[in-house]
Amino acid sequence: MSQDAAKQAAAEAALQYVVPGEILGVGTGSTVNYFIDALARVRSTIPGAASSSEASTARLKAAGIEVVDLNDAGTLSIYVDGADEADRHLRLIKGGGGALTREKIVAAASRKFVCIADESKLVDVLGKFPLPVEVIPMARSYVARELVRLGGIPKLREHCITDNGNVILDVTGLAITDPVRMETEIGLLAGVVTVGLFARRPADVLLLGSPSGVRELQR
Repeated sequence: MSQDAAKQAAAEAALQYVVPGEILGVGTGSTVNYFIDALARVRSTIPGAASSSEASTARLKAAGIEVVDLNDAGTLSIYVDGADEADRHLRLIKGGGGALTREKIVAAASRKFVCIADESKLVDVLGKFPLPVEVIPMARSYVARELVRLGGIPKLREHCITDNGNVILDVTGLAITDPVRMETEIGLLAGVVTVGLFARRPADVLLLGSPSGVRELQR
C-alpha cells in the first residue's frame, strides 16, 4: 500500500465518526483532502462544516458542502484533521501546512478530535518533524532568540504568510519529552500566536492507515 493509499484509508475510516445532523470541523492537508472527498458522499446528512483554512474552505465548497463560520456554529460534533507527527498518547505536531492557529481553534471548539494519518507519522518522542510556531512579524527575531534559549534551532519558513497574516518559525533540535510543558512555555512568549504542539488538547482518536488496514488508537 502506498502512502497515499494509507492516507485515503485513514480518511475513509473517519466517516464512521461523522454525526448526522451536526456541523463538524474539517482540518487541512493532503490526508484531509481525502476526507473531504469522502465526506462529499454523505453531504446530505450534515448541515455544514467549519473549516480551518482557505484551502479546505475552497475544497469543501467545490464538494457541495456548506462552510459555516465557527462563530455561528457553536460546539462542533467532531474535528477531523491530520498530523505531521503523533505519539502514543495522541499528542501531535501540526502546522506543516501553515494552518496551525485555525486548526487549534477548531479543535478546541469540538467535542471529539479525530486525527487521520498514515502509520509513518507515529513516533515515540515528538520533535523530529520541525515544530511550527506562528509568530506576529514584529516579534520574529525576539521569539527566535527565545527558542534558541530553549534549545531549538528556529528557521523562518520562506515565502509563507499564514491565513492570519503572520510568519512561521520551524524549530528543529527539540526532543519534546514533555509536550504539555513545552506547548505552554512557547505559547506564553510575547508575539507567539500558536505553537504547533497539540498536547494540552490532544486527539481523542488516532486512525493510522497501513498495508494491514487502519489501526485505531484511543486516548
